[in-house]
Amino acid sequence: MNAVDDAEVSPGLRDAVRRLEALTGRVVRDVTDGHARWELYRAALASDAPRPGLLAAVVVEPDGAVASAAVGEVLEWVPRADRDVWVRALAPSVRAFSERRARELGVLEDLRSGAGVRELGPGLPDGWSDWLQLRIGAEVSDPSVLRLLAASGRTRRIRRAAAEALG
Repeated sequence: MNAVDDAEVSPGLRDAVRRLEALTGRVVRDVTDGHARWELYRAALASDAPRPGLLAAVVVEPDGAVASAAVGEVLEWVPRADRDVWVRALAPSVRAFSERRARELGVLEDLRSGAGVRELGPGLPDGWSDWLQLRIGAEVSDPSVLRLLAASGRTRRIRRAAAEALG
């Protein structure tokens, strides 16, 4: 998260920041400071009301890392059907992480709701990130899923967590 030149701060970004300031009660003293914008975006994540304003800010955010971080955070809080809108708000060059996180959140939700591993498709859990495997071990109660992770999770930590969840 780097500062951007004042010339890189578009009127759209200034407007989006002002709207988020009004919704969150936070003030960004230097709109060119990516860290300050990130703190404002984090404040906007704390409640539902500022989310449309946050989406507008992400669309005009000049720092791809800041935009990607905001989207990565919000994906857990928005309905599954809305995640693609957030991912597409990012520049194509910084979408990969958020695309993967959105897919993985879908897998986690499916498993939490009782979908079996076979229903999710081939290549599992090999294609699951460590983040997803750890979340599954902590949040999914299906013994067949936990046994799969206990036997073939990517790391010892993942295998141990799944084995402990089995009891």
